[in-house]
Amino acid sequence: MTTSYDVVQVASLGTEFDQRLAARYRVLQTWHDPRGLTAFGDALHDARVAVTSVRHGFTQAMFDALPALQAVCSWGVGHDTLDLRAAAARGIGVSVTPDVLDDCVADLAWALLLSTARRTAIGDRYVKTGQWRALGQFPITTKVSGKRLGILGLGRIGEAIARRAAGFDMDVRYHNRAPRPGAPYGYEASLVALAEWADFLVVACVGGAATRHLVDMPVIRALGPQGILVNIARGSVVDQAAALAALRSGELGGAGLDVLEQEPTPATEFAGLDQVSLMPHVGSATRETRAAMAELVLNNVNAFMQTGRLVTPVASREMQT
Repeated sequence: MTTSYDVVQVASLGTEFDQRLAARYRVLQTWHDPRGLTAFGDALHDARVAVTSVRHGFTQAMFDALPALQAVCSWGVGHDTLDLRAAAARGIGVSVTPDVLDDCVADLAWALLLSTARRTAIGDRYVKTGQWRALGQFPITTKVSGKRLGILGLGRIGEAIARRAAGFDMDVRYHNRAPRPGAPYGYEASLVALAEWADFLVVACVGGAATRHLVDMPVIRALGPQGILVNIARGSVVDQAAALAALRSGELGGAGLDVLEQEPTPATEFAGLDQVSLMPHVGSATRETRAAMAELVLNNVNAFMQTGRLVTPVASREMQT
């Protein structure tokens, strides 16, 4: 007789989370099998909830394999790897983990901005490799305080980035599809116009087809040879080939990137570009934030099992776009 399960877990969220989930529900953990859900057949038929991560995603085929599915609880704030249209077509709720990671992602945006402007990563290597033999030999860098900060995507993370700019006495403007009611920052209807105005342009919008290569060569050239681009959103938002060409030619002053178009990657194309600071997609990767994200996934599963409602659902308008 086939065992019945409440929850299908397609991605591990860490040993502690996995154990807590399994202690409360009948959980089928499927990530161990490289064949995916197809390996489990009838064992999937009764599962009401699926647990995944933004990196693992949830595809049309996964929805098709789970006939009783009513909710997907995902670890991560993005939903470009989740097939929201497939979920909406079947009336399946989807939750993510917003708010709890905003501060850490915003902190990393500023770390990359400062590292790129002041060349701190290069300075670290300069000292550690024995190149510091005289004062005044390290290259002159770029001032940050008092400059103009442009933000592409004034959502929760974008707002957290903007708030931190007050400590640097910066003027802030932003570009969204539409102005945010009540936002205390200037709105630019044109991304090119925002880039022309800004000294620093931080990408904090959602990923997916609608924003693919939104930061293209015209935007990059508008930012200019003294401008710095920071991306903590998704690598797909920036035309990476255009950015590399502009960095090599001097049309773009620098870049701080936590995300790239292909991940993971050795990123050899950035070798020798001292005006670039890279991180391996770790905006939320602090002990505190990762624990809070896992807790919120568990809260969503518990809430749905008890009440049929999710704590942090993706808005219906986003699921249908």
